[in-house]
Amino acid sequence: EGLWLRCKDCGKMIFKKVLEERLCVCPECGIHYRVDARTRIQQLADVGTFEEFNEGYVSTDPLNWTDSISYRDRLATAQEKTGLREAIVTGKAYVKGRPVILAVMDPFFVMGSMGSVVGEKVTAAIERATDESLPIVIVTCSGGARMQEGLISLMQMAKTSAAVARHDDAGGLYITIMTDPTTAGVAASFAFLGDVIFAEPKAMIGFAGPRVIWNTVKTELPAGFQTSEFMLEHGFVDRIVDRANLRSEIARIIDY
Repeated sequence: EGLWLRCKDCGKMIFKKVLEERLCVCPECGIHYRVDARTRIQQLADVGTFEEFNEGYVSTDPLNWTDSISYRDRLATAQEKTGLREAIVTGKAYVKGRPVILAVMDPFFVMGSMGSVVGEKVTAAIERATDESLPIVIVTCSGGARMQEGLISLMQMAKTSAAVARHDDAGGLYITIMTDPTTAGVAASFAFLGDVIFAEPKAMIGFAGPRVIWNTVKTELPAGFQTSEFMLEHGFVDRIVDRANLRSEIARIIDY
């Protein structure tokens, strides 16, 4: 019983081992399941080459925030669940022999939201890429700015964007890989600033999601709105790339 699961998209039964071998992509309908940061790094980086940095950064509770639970408890639960200290992992790696700085967001840590630590780690990763004249590859997967840190989280949008601008001024290459979902404050800052923007198929990409738009302005959205395919059609994404082809596409862009 534990060897099979039912696809959330097509409803077909999938052998879990087959799903893992296909990088968590359904063999029947091609839906790309969300994966944690460590798994994503294994999928992208050459074996044994990833060297993490700034792994010790942890969020504080600047607003003494409490909603259904306290922010401190929410962070502790996320850390226990994921084995991570925060919602992004950064480091240096090789992709098909090409050296890169790699930053990967984790959707299972407070929905990959960007607080002060995520903003700092993204900025530091970009600055290291600039200093070492390396390309930076960022895999985005986020519900946006982390509301439990208020304006401190929102200022990370400007902070990360400024780092991207400095990297660009230095002639650096920045590749974004947008995965499901890439929304709100992350989409409105460093995610859409890549020199080349890849997206996985059928990912939700945009500022406010369909539920938020309906609940605020009661507007029905067109079919396929804020999907990778919609964004490609309207010029916000350069290419939709299946997960199995991402390594090759990254290497090709670096070579160009």
